[in-house]
Amino acid sequence: MFLAQQGLYSTYFTRYLCAMMANLPGNDEVMALAENLFEELGLEPDSPQPHHLVYRYMLQSFGVRLEDARPLAGTSQLIDSMFRHCRDSRPSAGLGALCLGAEALVPALYTDIVAGFRACGVADKEIEFFLMHIECDDGHAETIRDIMVDIATLDPGQIDIMLGTGSELVDARMRFFDSIEEAYRETLHQPVTAAEPEAIPA
Repeated sequence: MFLAQQGLYSTYFTRYLCAMMANLPGNDEVMALAENLFEELGLEPDSPQPHHLVYRYMLQSFGVRLEDARPLAGTSQLIDSMFRHCRDSRPSAGLGALCLGAEALVPALYTDIVAGFRACGVADKEIEFFLMHIECDDGHAETIRDIMVDIATLDPGQIDIMLGTGSELVDARMRFFDSIEEAYRETLHQPVTAAEPEAIPA
């Protein structure tokens, strides 16, 4: 369930980046974020595959299809919240959401997820997506952080916007996990339907 819901959220990640880049103050900032975008799209030498395809291949190895998944309430709220802030005409809003509410969280979050998979005997080659992002998202967060520092240096009032949107995205991610846990608990309490007895010919 987690893999499918995370996949639904991650499917939009390049669009979050593009939406935020449209509101950056200048070409220098756009170029800096373009490196993150190119890596996500598999256009960097050390990242030869689009990340969304790496995720899809991982899902296939677990027999999960995004086409069969429907977003839970927490997943929809997380997607909507990220899009809303990334589309905000104030670049500090999107930067805070994407850095503090996503990229900066990923290495620690995915490290715990990888530990769980390994404890279940899953081979590292099956969870390449998570391992790859543990390594690369620190760099992504640093790129966005540097832009945030430049903006905040010129206008310290933007710091509150960055912190506020970052906090909102952390809360949205908590609701995302709560929604998954609630849905899983519901499946545990669903009654098992007994098979109907075969008709006995008269």
